[in-house]
Amino acid sequence: MLKLIERLGPIEASQATDTLTLPYELRIRGRLKAMSDAGRELGLFLDRGPVLRDGEGLRAESGEIVRIRAAVEPVVTARVAAGLPLARLAYHLGNRHVQLALGEDERGGYVRFPPDHVLEELAELLGAILERHEAPFDPEPGAYNQPGHAHAHAHAHAHAHHHDTEHSHEHEHSHLHGHGHSHAH
Repeated sequence: MLKLIERLGPIEASQATDTLTLPYELRIRGRLKAMSDAGRELGLFLDRGPVLRDGEGLRAESGEIVRIRAAVEPVVTARVAAGLPLARLAYHLGNRHVQLALGEDERGGYVRFPPDHVLEELAELLGAILERHEAPFDPEPGAYNQPGHAHAHAHAHAHAHHHDTEHSHEHEHSHLHGHGHSHAH
C-alpha cells in the first residue's frame, strides 16, 4: 500500500505518477483506504480538517506524488441573473451552513450544491433555474480555512439590571476575542 502523508497544494497533472478520484464526502477525511485510478492500493494518513481539493497533490512516504480529482457526482446547479440576484442566492444558501461551489461558465455565474429539496425550494423562491445533473463538486474552502488566517470575533452582550429602588438601567458592552490559526502545509 502506498502511504500518502503530505499535502502539497495544487500541482500540475504532469507532476503526479497517479491520480485518486474521490467524491466530496471522502475528500473531507484525513484517514482513508482507497484504490488509485491506476488500481493501486492507497492509504491516506493526513491531518484532519482541510478538504482535499481537485488538483491537489499528495506525497507518499516513498516520494511518489498522487493528484486528487473531484469525482463526478449528483449535484444541483442554480443559475440566476448576475449581480444582486446571484449575490442574494449565494447569501441565502450560504446562510444555511452548507457546502457550496461557486462558479462561472459560458452561461454565467452559478451556485452548486448536493441535492437537497429544502435548498432547491429556496433557490427557486429566489428566482433560480435549477439543473439537476452530475458534475464534480468542489465547494469553496471558506474564509476561515485559508492558510495562516487569523481573525477576531466581536460579541455584544446586553444586560438589564433591576433594583429594589424602582429603577432599572441597561448597558451594552463588546468583547474582542482574537483567535490565531496556523495551518501546517
